[in-house]
Amino acid sequence: MALLRTRTPSALPGLLVTAAGVAVAMLINGLLPMVSALTAAVLLGALLTNAGLLRPAYAPGIRLAARRLLRIGVALLGLKLVFGEVLALGPGVLALVVGAVALTFCGTRWLGSRLGVHPGLSLLVATGFSICGASAVAAMNGVSEQDEREVARALGLVTLFGSLAMIAFPLVEPDLGLTPTGYGIWAGGSLHEVAQVVAAAAPVGGALAIAVAVKLTRVVLLAPLLAVVGYTERRRCTGTHRPPIIPAFVVGFLVMAVIRSLGVLPGGLLDAVSFVDTLLLAAGMFALGSAVRLRELTRSGGPVLLLGLLSTLLIAGITLAGVLILT
Repeated sequence: MALLRTRTPSALPGLLVTAAGVAVAMLINGLLPMVSALTAAVLLGALLTNAGLLRPAYAPGIRLAARRLLRIGVALLGLKLVFGEVLALGPGVLALVVGAVALTFCGTRWLGSRLGVHPGLSLLVATGFSICGASAVAAMNGVSEQDEREVARALGLVTLFGSLAMIAFPLVEPDLGLTPTGYGIWAGGSLHEVAQVVAAAAPVGGALAIAVAVKLTRVVLLAPLLAVVGYTERRRCTGTHRPPIIPAFVVGFLVMAVIRSLGVLPGGLLDAVSFVDTLLLAAGMFALGSAVRLRELTRSGGPVLLLGLLSTLLIAGITLAGVLILT
């Protein structure tokens, strides 16, 4: 009978490789602050898998990081939000952010259908480009689970076009005639990752604080968007294993945001939890990056790349138009 027992593969080797990848990603972020630890982790995961350095024995641990660790990280992301700071932006800016996110999400889904892009991929791209990049892609995949290849493609697109936009924004800023506040709203309302927002806004004096506040306002919208998609997925599912209306990690995200807004946690504890959260998110990003196959991404062809470009231009154009009206 003992010979018939199957041995459950250990997650330890994959977790150790993931931890090493996170350590390298944090080092890269320390040396190059404009490259977030999450972006570096995605790139490292993709580099290792495309170089053939990730053995099958690593799969259980990497899969654990891509699911459980990442969802814990998304929940803890709520501790970065203070509702008072969001409300302080004023009704005009808040309306602009909500409108830009909604129009970009819906517009990207529509463009994806027109271009013949797989609906699952367009859903992930729409979420990542309208909300907060790779973290939003991963969070949406936790609600509406897609094929591993579609997740990898979405991460590749958000990394590619977010990085290009991060470089382009400071270059075109002198020609736009925006005030520092206006440029901060534009950068925070358009760029995908928080680190990209910081890198693009820092060179313009007086723009950084407003840019980060606007960016975090977009992050607030992650929870209601996931709840709506989760409710839709539940209605479509007719089997006995129906997904919850609001996933547990989304509830955790909202609870963490409320706790942060109440101001009951000391600064030292917040800093420590924020560091742990970065590690968890980076672990998840490394795991998701390991699913990126560059050959498949290039084979996905023009429509997928065009969707990423158009989605980037869409949110940047909508936000810029709103800024010109408000300022």
